[in-house]
Amino acid sequence: MAAAARRAATGLFPMLRSSPFLARPRRSDSLTLPAFLRPRRLPPHPVRPFFCSAALSSSPAASNGGAPERAPDLHLYNTKSRKRELFRPRAPGGEVGMYVCGVTPYDDSHIGHARAYVAFDVLFRYLCYLDYEVRYVRNFTDIDDKIIARANQLGEDPFSLSKRYSEDFLSDMANLQCLPPSVEPRVSDHIEQIVKMIKQIIDNGCAYVVSGDVYFSVDNFPEYGKLSGRKLDDNRAGERVAVDERKKNPADFALWKAAKDGEPWWDSPWGPGRPGWHIECSAMSAQYLGDSFDIHGGGEDLIFPHHENEIAQSRAACCDSSINYWVHNGFVNVNGQKMSKSLGNFITIRKVIELYHPLALRMFLLGTHYRAPINYTVEQLNVASDRLYYTYQTLRDCEVSTQQDQSSSGDSLPATTTLCVEKLHKEFETSMSDDLHTTVALAAISEPLKLMNDLLHTRKGKKQEKRLESLSALEEKIRTVLSVLGLMPSSYHEALQQLREKALRRASITEEQVLQKIEERTSARKAKQYARSDEIRDELATLGIALMDGPDGTAWRPSVPSSEQAVVASST
Repeated sequence: MAAAARRAATGLFPMLRSSPFLARPRRSDSLTLPAFLRPRRLPPHPVRPFFCSAALSSSPAASNGGAPERAPDLHLYNTKSRKRELFRPRAPGGEVGMYVCGVTPYDDSHIGHARAYVAFDVLFRYLCYLDYEVRYVRNFTDIDDKIIARANQLGEDPFSLSKRYSEDFLSDMANLQCLPPSVEPRVSDHIEQIVKMIKQIIDNGCAYVVSGDVYFSVDNFPEYGKLSGRKLDDNRAGERVAVDERKKNPADFALWKAAKDGEPWWDSPWGPGRPGWHIECSAMSAQYLGDSFDIHGGGEDLIFPHHENEIAQSRAACCDSSINYWVHNGFVNVNGQKMSKSLGNFITIRKVIELYHPLALRMFLLGTHYRAPINYTVEQLNVASDRLYYTYQTLRDCEVSTQQDQSSSGDSLPATTTLCVEKLHKEFETSMSDDLHTTVALAAISEPLKLMNDLLHTRKGKKQEKRLESLSALEEKIRTVLSVLGLMPSSYHEALQQLREKALRRASITEEQVLQKIEERTSARKAKQYARSDEIRDELATLGIALMDGPDGTAWRPSVPSSEQAVVASST
């Protein structure tokens, strides 16, 4: 409580943005369950302080009177050491500091951004689940060559443009259910800290001034290249600027850029100008997390030069600066090619969620380990959307069934249910603690969902003892998993409706037209025109609309278009 009061007093609780997809707490079922079946106290939605902590999860041992059992130790792959390492925070019992490089807001955010920030959102959530308090910092590079060029192209003020695209980015993140970080600093608000750090680097002999520009001298920093593994002779001068002949070494990079006509500038000891690309993250991470902290993250394209340069700057300014874990996510490819504007395969988040539920995109991204390259295809996105619909439909059916009878005998659950939930609990924590293997965590809910469907829909399942209590226990544990993965919707019913609406939009058909087709098919079946009946079913299946016949008539649901199923099968 004291720590929370200190954080509130220093104004470190962020303002939250609303989203129709943000999950909210759901009523907890009043069942007498073994302690391990009850989830850890996850960050509540939608309002929460983002210095979060979660209670220890108990285990079967605790339910039998033994000591509570912690989750497996978290291991993360550290780019710097090139190996998987046991995670140990710098301050045991204190806050975990995590800095993730944010966007340069000069255009709509793309699925590469979604991949990165979903990955680090999951890390944030899982650290909270493991009872860590986390200070998560993610910046905005709101002044940059690309912003200036785009603003000039559009005839717009650079700060107005970056603010507009920053707000659009935040909206995209809310739709993807990425929790807001603790702090979201902007470069333009931290010029004082940047100038101060550059002064320290110059004073320590690692930078030099040329006609109002300030360059970092890589020759004066022997450790340069240790993160990326590059030798100095192999290093490129930079990714965003042409080589400047005034440099002492072509690999030297700009800390401060002298002002140019028509560009924003600030006063400095070296004359008017603005920060270079790399210095901002060193200065802002030090401002909010200190010179040394636990985790620094970003896409693998940032390993060199950005993160390599960050290390050089930070250690040149403060020799005690260190970051324990460097964590990077893999690239996004589109139909087997690296996503890029030059190839014309650049896909924005907004373009995707015009036709797909945002959580279908999140499900797709989590279906590949965060460090592996991910191949974006419409076929695989359809598979993710279909899997999400099946998950939510099962949980919605469970919700409806358990709401019909709120009574509970308080007796223990059947062994089948207990073993199923215990297995899910173990597989989830084991896979997530092993460098965030979300693919295994998602696969682990398949068996519980199947058991739920058996209890809901089969004759044998409907007769099972303590059926409703079993359904509630299974739903609660799956809800815990979905919450940590950021896939828990505000309402199963609403999410299902949204998934249906997106499917109709993809198929370019209205629900009224689907219902007319169902009526036509019903009439054909009554008239024993089975060929026509099958033809209607196949027409809709081609569009991604599956028909399901039942005792109450025919219903429809979204599905993977039949024309894509062979492609999907061949790629699995």
